Amino acid sequence: MQNQNGTRWHRRKDARPDEILAAAQILFIEHGYKATKLEDIARAAGVTKGTPYLYFENKAEILKAVVRNGLLANITRLEAAAENGAGPVAAQMRLLMQRWNEDVQASQSSGLVKLMVAEACNFPDLARFYYDEVIQRARSLLRTLLKRGIASGEFRADLDLDETVQIALAPLVMALLWEHSFARFEAEPIDMVRHIDHIHDLLTRGLCSRG
Repeated sequence: MQNQNGTRWHRRKDARPDEILAAAQILFIEHGYKATKLEDIARAAGVTKGTPYLYFENKAEILKAVVRNGLLANITRLEAAAENGAGPVAAQMRLLMQRWNEDVQASQSSGLVKLMVAEACNFPDLARFYYDEVIQRARSLLRTLLKRGIASGEFRADLDLDETVQIALAPLVMALLWEHSFARFEAEPIDMVRHIDHIHDLLTRGLCSRG
């Protein structure tokens, strides 16, 4: 009995960082970063007030860990899929957009995008972290695909890569922001599968070589 209790205790203890991050993500998205206190996170995670400090230096480090778990892990998977992708680049882009929708757009992590946009001006250090680790990696991923398409002759050689990356990412980001703001007033929810099909269609018509 004592061993069993000890085993359960260790398993519970090992799970605490994930429980703290799960509770923090919900509170950050629902109430914002500034309004969420460490004791609120501890209470929601079912741990004592000082427990988060055993695993994280401060609230900012908790938010960074939440972003890394919720968004960066998915970007890492998308990078691996792009690296191993074969066939037309336009088809690879569509597949990555579909995976983004399934793994991020349809998950609670999508609220992190709105959170970081809303808090960027108030917390420049956190905004810089998000810019470097999320935005720049997403841009780099798309830039790599565009260069591959240009090199193969599938995409136009005269593309301005910086502008194209911005334009291509904008509708995906807007869909996330809309979902967590004005979507509640829509008569019907956005069909993201259909929405992504339209984004992809418009992009590829502009990207593809006329040949």
